[in-house]
Formats: sequence, C-alpha cells, structure tokens
Amino acid sequence: MTDFSTVIPRAGTASLKYDGRQEIFGSPDVIPLWVADMDFATPPAVTEALIARAVHPVYGYTLYPDSLFTALVSWLKQHHHWEIQREWIMMCPGVVPCLHAAAMTFAAPGEAIIVQPPVYFPFFSAVTATGRQPVYNPLVLADGHYTIDFDHLEHCAASARLLFLCSPHNPVGRVWRKTELQRLLDIANRHHLVIFADEIHADLVYPEHKHHTLAALTDYPGSVITAVAPSKTFNIPGLNLSALIVPDPTHRAALSKTFGIMHINAANPFSIAAFEAAYRGGRPWLDELLVYLRDTRDEVIRYLTDELPEIRPVSPEGTYLMWLDCRATGMNDAQLKTFFVHKAGTGMSPGTLFGEGGQGFMRMNLGAPRAIISTALEKIWQAYRNR
Repeated sequence: MTDFSTVIPRAGTASLKYDGRQEIFGSPDVIPLWVADMDFATPPAVTEALIARAVHPVYGYTLYPDSLFTALVSWLKQHHHWEIQREWIMMCPGVVPCLHAAAMTFAAPGEAIIVQPPVYFPFFSAVTATGRQPVYNPLVLADGHYTIDFDHLEHCAASARLLFLCSPHNPVGRVWRKTELQRLLDIANRHHLVIFADEIHADLVYPEHKHHTLAALTDYPGSVITAVAPSKTFNIPGLNLSALIVPDPTHRAALSKTFGIMHINAANPFSIAAFEAAYRGGRPWLDELLVYLRDTRDEVIRYLTDELPEIRPVSPEGTYLMWLDCRATGMNDAQLKTFFVHKAGTGMSPGTLFGEGGQGFMRMNLGAPRAIISTALEKIWQAYRNR
C-alpha cells in the first residue's frame, strides 16, 4: 500500500510549486495549491527505472526504443479500450508545444480556432501567439454543473478550422459523456473541423465516471489528434515527455514539418525511461491514488458545504483540480487574491487565468497529503470569519 499521507518536503529542490511562491504570490509561506503537480512520490516503478538509467554514466542523445511505443499502445488498449497503430504515435516534449504546433499546422494566420473557456490558459496563448484568431464557445454553468453550448458551437464551427478540446476538463473537472462527445464530433464532421483533444488527464477519472477517448468514437479518427502523457497521471510533469496520436498520415506529415520548424526533437534518456516505466508498472499505484484523491475531494466538498457555504465547490469528475465558485463571498477578483494569499495564507490559481467565466472562481489543487488540504481549509475558514 502506498502512503499518500506522508508529507515530503519540496522547498529547496528548485520546485516551481514551492520555490516559486515568493515570485508568484509575494510570500514564501503560503500553502501552495496552485500549479498542477502533486506532492506525492511517483510510483516505485518509475523511481527504479530512473535509478537504473542513472547507473549508466553516459547520458547522450537518445532514441525512442520500440519498448516505449509498445508500452503506450498496451496502456491505451488495456485501460481505454483504444487500439492504435505504432505509426500513429508522434513523441513531443509536452502538450503545450503541441498546441502551438497544431495551431500553426491546421489554421493559417488569421484563421479561427475554437476554444471553450474557462479552460487551461495555454489554449489561449497557443492561438494568439501564433497569429490565429480565437473564437470562444464558453461552457455553461447551471446548478453546479458545466455543459457545452452546442448550438453556439455549431455557429462557431462554421468559420473555424480547428477546435481545442480539454477532456477531462481543466479546470472545471468535467468528464464528458459519450453522448456529448458524439454530438461534438457530428458538428466537427459537418464543418470539416480538426479537433485537438488534450486527454492528458484521461487516467485521473473517479470510479463513478468513465473517460471516453474521442478518437475511438468516430468512424473518421483522422479528424482527431489526441494528446496523451504519463505526466499528470504519475506525477512526472517535470520530465517533459508526451505523445500525440495522429491516425491520418497527411496530418502526421504536416505536423512533422511544423515540429521541424519549431525544433521539437528527442527528449532526454531519463524522461524516456520514466515514460515507459510509468505505463508498464504504475497501475497499482494509480488505483490507490484515485481512491485517496476521491476521499480528499469528498472531504473538501463536505467541509465547504457545512462550514463555508459561501465558497461552492464544483465537484470534479476527473483530475485532481477543484474549481471553487467564490462569487457568493461578494469579493471581486482582486479582493479574492488578497484574501486567499494574504489573509488565508493559501496560494491558488485565480479563475481569471482561465478566460471568460473564470471571474469569481479559484482553482484548488487537491494533490497533496490530506493534512495539508485540511490545514488550508481551516486557514480559509478562519480568515473568512475574521475578515
């Protein structure tokens, strides 16, 4: 059994989450619940693979071994019932560069790309930084539940070339139903949209929900480009290695050309070793993690509902991130920042980072020992009662 309750000191390890607190929040002492990495030790299989690779004293340029591709293909088949071909896989150093590459490849400068806010903020910068035009299809919040506005999406799709989909969704935590994804595919097919599906949280879905791989739901998988990675699942985001699944050979060739322009090339030997080891030996650890995260999620919801109803949690169906509706506190976004950081001593991601619909919200990272989460909640409660 894995002990996720152990507090592992991270300050002084050049950790963005901890050692970046002074720069981000103006204080080195806030409880960091912001950037999306977890405070848990990575699976033993990953640590063992890294140690074994480090024993060899030469760390030169490294190829992607066949065994890495076999591990990924097997993981997707066993855990997502998605059978892919080896040649569909394109390796890349993280999903964010791939968003930029997709924007450059499938939309010309000035052409439209659909983004569904509130959403992970690099979705916006990947559009604007590459000179493309963002078209917003905001998610709809009703009774604490987010949905896609499909009528509006149909309108957006008429003038767009590409859709960025976050599935499961960061930050609102939705795990899209099969019927929702099929309706989205119908719209995309009618308008000849390419869909970039960011599915890096696909393994972090709570037992009462099920992730559906978008590309596996269509007879035309070539229209979908899927980003996957072990980074969030197994807490190795600092190793920077992900994969695109690109069934269409024309799309692969076009992306390869863009990758060349961007100088996206091979990763280091340690990221390769960790990637393969995670998919081969990380499942038992992940099963235990999901139970721990579910219990933490439920405890946070119970605490806020009973003790601080002015902060309304949107219960995540997937991810270890929780979207907090703070509008009933009566504080504006500047006041929320001051309250959480300087009064409550907690560092979260402000909802305004995630675009339209983020005003009055905060994103809380649940990926920490429960004692840390409980301390943060108590500090928030105390600060709110004394404000």
